[in-house]
Amino acid sequence: MKNFRRIEIRPAVPDDLMTIASVLVRTWRATFRGIISDAFLDAMTVEDQAMRHAQRMRLPGSFIMVAADMTDDRVIGFANCGKARGMPPAFDRELYELYLLPEFHGAGLGSALVRSVAGHCRDTGGSSLFAWVLKGNPNRVFYERLGARAVGEGRVSVGRESLDQVAYRWDDLAALSDFGDASI
Repeated sequence: MKNFRRIEIRPAVPDDLMTIASVLVRTWRATFRGIISDAFLDAMTVEDQAMRHAQRMRLPGSFIMVAADMTDDRVIGFANCGKARGMPPAFDRELYELYLLPEFHGAGLGSALVRSVAGHCRDTGGSSLFAWVLKGNPNRVFYERLGARAVGEGRVSVGRESLDQVAYRWDDLAALSDFGDASI
């Protein structure tokens, strides 16, 4: 069993970009195999994802939080957020991504990352937070355990595929940032 006492939740820094990208690629391949085409998943590269996150890190209002294993000095998960994209104005902040290496699921780190993001959104004037989650994502119940409610459905293009997704919303950022352990 992994010793989780040496995990730190902190804002990302540019030196984290390659490990953030590695977490994303590894997590997508583990979670979405059978949901997203193997060709798309196998073509993903850490370098492409690092460039994408470097661009996101420079966007005004964008924020990336990481879970870092201080024992191994590596990022094991991350969450990022910013201004809502493409939703009604009442949705002012969006959780763009939340990924945690599979071997760290169930330790409360996913909920710690979401709570940290919610606190940041609240502290920067946000009133609500939402996330698009693939309908076929086996970890969808995690958002519900954290108090999110499904408020809409849509479609997203991933490679050449169009996939169903569900919008989950939290209305009370103060309550979410103080939420108890709801691990993935």
